[in-house]
Amino acid sequence: MNGVLIVNKSKGYTSHDIVAKVKRITGEKVGHTGTLDPLATGVLPLLIGKGTLCSKYLMNHDKTYIVLLKLGIKKSTGDEEGEILEEGNVDEKLLNEECVKAVLESFLGEQMQIPPIYSAIKVKGKKLYEYARKGQEVEIEPRKITIYNIKLLKINKERRELQFEVSCSKGTYIRSLCEDIAKKMGTIGYMKELQRTKVGAFSIEQAILIEDLNEQTIEEHVITIEDLFKDLEMIELNEKKLQLFLNGVKLTFNLKEGIYKIYHNQQFIGIGIVKDHLLKRDIVI
Repeated sequence: MNGVLIVNKSKGYTSHDIVAKVKRITGEKVGHTGTLDPLATGVLPLLIGKGTLCSKYLMNHDKTYIVLLKLGIKKSTGDEEGEILEEGNVDEKLLNEECVKAVLESFLGEQMQIPPIYSAIKVKGKKLYEYARKGQEVEIEPRKITIYNIKLLKINKERRELQFEVSCSKGTYIRSLCEDIAKKMGTIGYMKELQRTKVGAFSIEQAILIEDLNEQTIEEHVITIEDLFKDLEMIELNEKKLQLFLNGVKLTFNLKEGIYKIYHNQQFIGIGIVKDHLLKRDIVI
């Protein structure tokens, strides 16, 4: 079994838990394109079998989330798991719909973001959360991110909570975004809930719940490598060129540079890359 499986991760499971379960069911090598925290839910693309060879094409995708921001409380981890560090007032005037929308929209575009201390980013060979757990201070360099779209979904004035949808670039930390939004509103806050609804072209509508995973449902939901690259142009190889291609020999093709689907007798063979008018083998199923 080779391809990509889109799982709708439930709260409480780690990404490793889900990888391990799919590995047990399929007996194949299984990987993922980026973890989701245990408290987060939603889209988790898994790479199965030779689908793991496609990871380089799937790592830099933009993402879309639905976020619940709790105002008036600051937590050590920036999410529901952390200890309360501070409590503050939330001016009800700030929860006016126009005001909230204006604040959210101010985050649109390219910007620098400081990642949370409880993250796996490495500084001087150690992950940031290792410094945090030991109470050590460390300088965190801001990183360039892009917010493509941000939309208010709901305001709960009684609970002091905002729900919004955000589409952003790879590397965006929603916990940091929540804290920055709260700060711009003149208060403090943390990310109470997070659901990832889209990763690149993969959406929540394609996803299967971990509770429903079995050999049959995985086979029904797996996206084949051929389907994964369905929008690419194809190259048909004759028997001689196929053998050369499979042996790693570069073949001359007067085609524009890029990635191509490779076929023989209309059967999908894999993926090749044309560069400098030479076709090179990349993925063979």
